[in-house]
Amino acid sequence: MSKHASQIILFNKPYNVLSQFTDDAKRPCLADYIPIPGVYAAGRLDLDSEGLLVLTNNGALQHKISHPAAKLSKTYWVQVEGQPTNQSLAPLGQGLMLKDGPCAPVKWQLGLPIDSDQLWPRDPPIRTRRTIPTSWLTLTLTEGRNRQVRRMCAALGFPVLRLIRYRVGSWTVDGIACGTWRNAND
Repeated sequence: MSKHASQIILFNKPYNVLSQFTDDAKRPCLADYIPIPGVYAAGRLDLDSEGLLVLTNNGALQHKISHPAAKLSKTYWVQVEGQPTNQSLAPLGQGLMLKDGPCAPVKWQLGLPIDSDQLWPRDPPIRTRRTIPTSWLTLTLTEGRNRQVRRMCAALGFPVLRLIRYRVGSWTVDGIACGTWRNAND
């Protein structure tokens, strides 16, 4: 690869890992997993979220991926507390109102496109309560506000227990084990 070629790295970020390369508090971060100089995260995933993080050495591409005006769609697999129904989730498709203003409509469906047993285990596992069931949702957004998926689900009465970003644009986490990465150009 030439010195000036754009690199695109797809990383399956584990739970409790920062979406940055350094941390003064010595918490787990990208440098613990990705030994490639000069790449930076295009967007963020919260410490308590998992899944696809796209990194690149191309500033224009990084901006395009992460800037809200680009409206690049992202798909999330979300495990929530409770058993939502089509009716209880309908506001997502209309654009939910949050404290910081209205959200763009979200495409949603109950369940996952795969069996949840195929997902990598989370370390530590989510907390579960015997008396409260959990459910999986698939949500596709074109916005990326701070903790938006968590806030939308909570506003509907379904707290998020596990949040996995499955897709960013045309890139997915398919075939990338938790804590590993691959070059998107391979």
